[in-house]
Amino acid sequence: MTLRLVIFDVDGTLVDSQGDILGAMSAAFASEGLTRPTREEILAIVGLSLPQAFSALAPELGPVQRTRLVEAYKEAYADLRMKGGPEASPLYPGIPALLDALSARDDVVLGIATGKSRRGLTALLESHGLTQRFVTRQCADDNPSKPHPAMLFTAIDEAGVEAEHAVMIGDTSYDMEMARAAGIARIGVTWGYHPREALADAQHIVDDAAALGRTIETMLGEMP
Repeated sequence: MTLRLVIFDVDGTLVDSQGDILGAMSAAFASEGLTRPTREEILAIVGLSLPQAFSALAPELGPVQRTRLVEAYKEAYADLRMKGGPEASPLYPGIPALLDALSARDDVVLGIATGKSRRGLTALLESHGLTQRFVTRQCADDNPSKPHPAMLFTAIDEAGVEAEHAVMIGDTSYDMEMARAAGIARIGVTWGYHPREALADAQHIVDDAAALGRTIETMLGEMP
């Protein structure tokens, strides 16, 4: 039996976390007396690690002030997660059933590749009872920011699979560019934070969890 690895992005793919993200961004920029960027500008950088995200959102600021923004965001996000629980960042429709179906397969293991911090990822997975679902959990604390492929290389190494037996699922251009650079199959989802046209590097684009499940099945069956 050949083992396959299905890797998920988190924000905009598994969970709709924009409420917490926008709230934490508001708090971070307010802590420095700055005007928060627009919702569209913020959602466009979801997927990047926080230093890269703030560099994109506030390129005119110096590195010291951007570092303060990063720390303020982390604290605000953790506070929002603690207050809001799983309802604050709900799983998208159909995702629980999809994870159940994939986890039931003997030839499939699941992984995560996210721009979230380790603390943020741990809290989110615990709130949804998903921690044990994923054999590898790659985050921004331990890897270069997307679209660098390092976290995918680490994921396939930890899972003990070859790149040709892995597939990446995400909602942003960063996810698709990262997977292409790593030589991994890729599926783009349209319910997240980047528009469909930004998913040009995806091999397949799907509009709901049912279609995602069918596409994963097809791609796994086509793997050597």
